[in-house]
Amino acid sequence: MARDYLSVDDLTTDELEHVLDLAAKLKADRSLHAASLAGKVVALIFEKSSTRTRVSFEVGVAELGAHPLVLSSSELQLGRGETIEDTGRVLSRYVDAIVLRTFEQERLEVLAEAATIPVVNSLSDFEHPCQALADLLTVRERFGDTRGRILTYVGDGNNVAHSLLLAGALAGMTVRVATPPGFEPIPQVVQRAGEIAASTGGKIEIHAEALAAAAGADVLYTDVWASMGQEAETDERALVFPLFRLDRRLVDAAHPEVIVLHCLPAHRGQEITDEVIDGPRSAVWDQAENRLHTQKALLLFLFGLA
Repeated sequence: MARDYLSVDDLTTDELEHVLDLAAKLKADRSLHAASLAGKVVALIFEKSSTRTRVSFEVGVAELGAHPLVLSSSELQLGRGETIEDTGRVLSRYVDAIVLRTFEQERLEVLAEAATIPVVNSLSDFEHPCQALADLLTVRERFGDTRGRILTYVGDGNNVAHSLLLAGALAGMTVRVATPPGFEPIPQVVQRAGEIAASTGGKIEIHAEALAAAAGADVLYTDVWASMGQEAETDERALVFPLFRLDRRLVDAAHPEVIVLHCLPAHRGQEITDEVIDGPRSAVWDQAENRLHTQKALLLFLFGLA
């Protein structure tokens, strides 16, 4: 049975720690496991545009010795109506794993059900689980451990917020999500994160005020106000979200050693100010680099090779 990674919730706490430990080793030595995936082919399918996800996966697959096969839906029969199930069945005969960046989470679930090889969610409208791995590695690098740390996310309760809730809970963190009314994360995700946190010593909090949520935080995190596919709502959201901008006001309210994270791309002056993203508390560029190392570790884990 192929091991998939469609959600952060697909990992146990021990497995999460294992992947992060391995990622740290791969970062310290980029040549480690250089031939572990030799002879394998990993299909990287993008139904949404990408910079960090595409480049980090393509480079990571190559560094592990495998061949990255980068495809867009327009290049596949998916773009002409072939079902995602049939695509999974066929690709399982050609390649060794599928990494898919798509819209509905259901597409990933249907693909994984039909495929006989590992399937990885590199982003859906519901979750961004690969990003969460890089986020946690960055927190560990700066603080030595994740347990007991407070991570505050401000902005839209979107896919990134969902994965942070689940990942932070698995890692024993207090995760606070602050959104305007009507933009909260999906209740089922909050409930599941709470269940996980109850077993790890973590805590989940949903706030309606960004400043209160930022108080004493070790990590401040934000994302774009309008995700891909929500461009028509950009102007409307710009009227609602300014109090949830990650600015100096929130940094001053947080712990003196707070780090600032953003999954990128950043709309500077909207969800985050130049002063903060370019400031001394920013760990954004380490966070972006860590996508490479955590995804390499994830692939090795899913293949059972490390």
